[in-house]
Order: sequence, then C-alpha cells, then structure tokens
Amino acid sequence: MSIIAPIILLGILIFVHELGHFIFAKLMGVKVLKFSLGFGRKLIGGKIGETEYQVAMLPIGGYVKMFGEESGEEMHITGEGDEAPMPASEEDLKRAFSAQPVWKRIVIVLSGPMFNILLTFVIFAGFLGVGLPVVVPTLDDIAPEVGEVIANTPAAMAGIQADDVFTEVDGKPIDSWFGLVDKISKKPGEHVSLKVKRGDKTIALDIVPEKTEVKDSKGDTVTIGRIGVVKKVLKPPFVVEANGLMESINGAAAATWKLSVSVLDILKGLVTGKVSFRTMGGPVTIVHESSKAVSLGISYYLFFMAFISTNLGVINLFPIPILDGGHIVFLAYEGIARKPANEKLVETAQKVGLVLLLMLIVLVTYNDIFRLFS
Repeated sequence: MSIIAPIILLGILIFVHELGHFIFAKLMGVKVLKFSLGFGRKLIGGKIGETEYQVAMLPIGGYVKMFGEESGEEMHITGEGDEAPMPASEEDLKRAFSAQPVWKRIVIVLSGPMFNILLTFVIFAGFLGVGLPVVVPTLDDIAPEVGEVIANTPAAMAGIQADDVFTEVDGKPIDSWFGLVDKISKKPGEHVSLKVKRGDKTIALDIVPEKTEVKDSKGDTVTIGRIGVVKKVLKPPFVVEANGLMESINGAAAATWKLSVSVLDILKGLVTGKVSFRTMGGPVTIVHESSKAVSLGISYYLFFMAFISTNLGVINLFPIPILDGGHIVFLAYEGIARKPANEKLVETAQKVGLVLLLMLIVLVTYNDIFRLFS
C-alpha cells in the first residue's frame, strides 16, 4: 500500500487537472486531439471519436493536446501511423484553440487549476456530509514555538521556557512543530539533545522524553515520547462543522477558501523568511507522507490529497510563464492590446519560467535527499 497510495493520489490529481482543461475545451468547441496521463511512450490507450486517450510511461504529469494550440499547427491534421499530414478542413480551422475568442481560451486554461480546487471542495463536502469536521491549520501551526511548559515534566526540568523556539533535535534542524513532535515521539526514554532559540541566544539542552502509552489510529497501544510542552498558538485553526446539505456545501466552500489562503500564506512565508525553504518537499516527500496518511486512515489520506490538490491549483495560477497563470497573463494582454504578445518575448519568458521551475525541482529534491539521509 506504501507504493499504491502515492500513485493513486498523484494519478487522481493529474487526472482532475487535465479533465478540467478537457471538459471546457470540449464545451468551448475546441477540437481535442489527445488526453494523456503521463508523458513519453504510450503504455495503453486508444482513439474514441476525434480524441486519442492514453496512459504514458512517465507518470509525472499529463496534458491535453488541442488542435491549433501550437503555432502553425492549424495548417494540417497529423495522419495516423504512416499516413501523411492532411490539410485541415474549414471546420477544423474554426475549432482550433488559437481561433477562439480570448475569453474562451482563458476559461480553458483556468479550468485546470480550478478543478484541483474543486476537488478539495468535494472532499470537504464529503467530510461534512458524513459528520466529520474539517480542520484547516493556519501558518502559525508550523512554527515550533513553545506556548506553555507543563510542570514536573522533562521540559520543565530541562529549563525549557514559554516562547522558546526549537531549532535542532539531535543535531538535525527542526523547521516545524510537526517535525519536532515526530522526532520526540520516536525517542521514549532515550537521551535527546535539543537546541532552542531564546531571544537572541541559542541554548543547548539535554532531555529524556518520558514514555507515554497512547492508542494509534488502529486502536493499538503504542509507546511514544513526550516532553511536556504545548505549542504556542497565535491563531486557532479554522474548524468547520455542518448539519444538513446546505451547511455542508457552505462549510466546504469556506474551508476550501481558507485552505487556499493558508497555501498563499505559506508561500508568502517562504519569501519573507518566516517559513524555511527546508519545509518544502518533492516527490519523495509526497510518497512518504501519502503512505503515512493512508496508514492513519482514509480521512487523513483524503485531507492530504485535498491539501496537495489545493497547492497544485493555487501555484498553477501564479503568473509565471510555463504555468497556467503565465498563459492567462499573455492571453489577458492579447485581450487588452487586441493583438497577441510578441512571440520572442513569450518564448524568452517561457525559458525563464522553465529555469525557475527546474531550480524549484532541484531545491525540493535536495530537501527530499536531506530528509532521507537525516
């Protein structure tokens, strides 16, 4: 299940994103040539009507290929097999992506990210519909800052104080409260070296987490380590509960909006330095966390899916060339200026966007490798 869970999660997110582009391309009358899950060589698939559907070898994304999407493509239709390309008919030319009004093209591009956010709404509505509350954490939930030290606990005896910020556990950097809890819980009765930031000072402390028996998600008794600190909460998490269909729909919409804003807050925190770049994760982190989530139960797994789906939707809306948001910017310019953006400018911008994307991939891959070895 540890391998299947992330494959299913990523497959659903990719499918939903591309389904948004596909459905609205069809609704807007654009001819869709191919719907692909994955890139590279086709594994399975076939043609239904005018569209070829396939699952490709590299499961790192997907795409919807629309007629007339690329420059010059509206001049011909690619033949099947060894057939030579054929001139496009008058009807095909009318159905080319590039022949559509700007507003239609913006809707088609926008629909991919919006379907990812819609998936989050559907998951949250399902939770509320069966009586489960939806809890959306705030940015303040990330920082490993102490709000209260419980008396007569290892933390109190070690001299930990309120407002201390944990920075290291056994020589390994700590960037979040979740990371702190994860490491401490695995050390019941064992010696642990800590570093905390107190004002302008960094203080080294030694502590032995006390053994505590708790019930896991399966109802089994397990022993974990606890030191007796309570997290500092500046803003409580956003909690939604509902009774009835309308409350579930309204609550799901509010929770989806709040989670989208939280994603933006985290991205803003990365830029301002409030959130460390080490908290970012790539494919390895997604595989690890989705496997851990499914082991805790289907509700944890679905919430993790909603969180990743919202991230994918929000980030894709950023006005960065190569992302959907970047395409929307160029289309908006075309609508205002009444002419397409300069091709060389678009090409240069896309190259810059690709470089930025590759830099991000390198960063999250480094973080993944760092987590594996630490």
